[in-house]
Amino acid sequence: MFVVNPREALEQLTRLNPFDRFPDGRPRVPDDLLERMQHVTTEEAWGVLRRNGYHHQFEGDWFRTHPDRILVGRAVTAMMVPHRPDLHDLVEEMGKNEGRIGGQNSWVIDTLQPNDVMVIDLFGKVKDGTFVGDNLGTSLRTRTRAGAVIHGGIRDFAGISQLTDVAIFCRGLHPTAIADVTLVGINIPIRIGAATVLPGDVVLGTPTGVTFIPPHLVQDVVERSEDIRVRDEFGKLRLREGKYTPGEIDRTWSPEIEADYQSWLAARAG
Repeated sequence: MFVVNPREALEQLTRLNPFDRFPDGRPRVPDDLLERMQHVTTEEAWGVLRRNGYHHQFEGDWFRTHPDRILVGRAVTAMMVPHRPDLHDLVEEMGKNEGRIGGQNSWVIDTLQPNDVMVIDLFGKVKDGTFVGDNLGTSLRTRTRAGAVIHGGIRDFAGISQLTDVAIFCRGLHPTAIADVTLVGINIPIRIGAATVLPGDVVLGTPTGVTFIPPHLVQDVVERSEDIRVRDEFGKLRLREGKYTPGEIDRTWSPEIEADYQSWLAARAG
């Protein structure tokens, strides 16, 4: 058993990754794609995922600590399970041997880097399932400038809500501290509601919910979104001009409209 999934396992798990990797083996989707992902809608991402056979990458109905922020970053996954003494003692012993300090929830935060999103499977536990408060939330913000998705709870919302450059999606708030749970792995496959998440997935958190995008589909998602936005600009322009009717624009375009769009696009680029 490993507290952190080893590099060889991560490379095998994410073998379709087209990008570089972090030293631990996690896919390193480039920062420029993460920046472009900020403008992608949930529906645009979902369309690409669905066409590629990925039907279980979205989860909704979250409490959002910073509703005005879009959450984008690379997933660091972790799973916690209900406390069982023999397993808990083993994990504590392993953590001590590896030089880990503090509670097991802090072990996950200690691995985070800029633009990471901490994704925690805490089996929906809110009472006694508060993975972060304002202290660990501050560390999360300092390390990532991104945030977290916690299928569990948080505490100290008054303090967390004051943090900048961070957004946390969670299942609820509670004053209790985390208790009676055990960490069973970092950077392993996890389940978040109806979604399956792998380490290195790009996390897209919007008012609609959270989408987990495999690295090998990130470029497609971003480029499809950008194409839609430009097409929308053209369509609205032609509608204002009265050149086409809404029925002509709000469907698959005819060859004539597509040719008009390509000409407009070329002139715009020039």
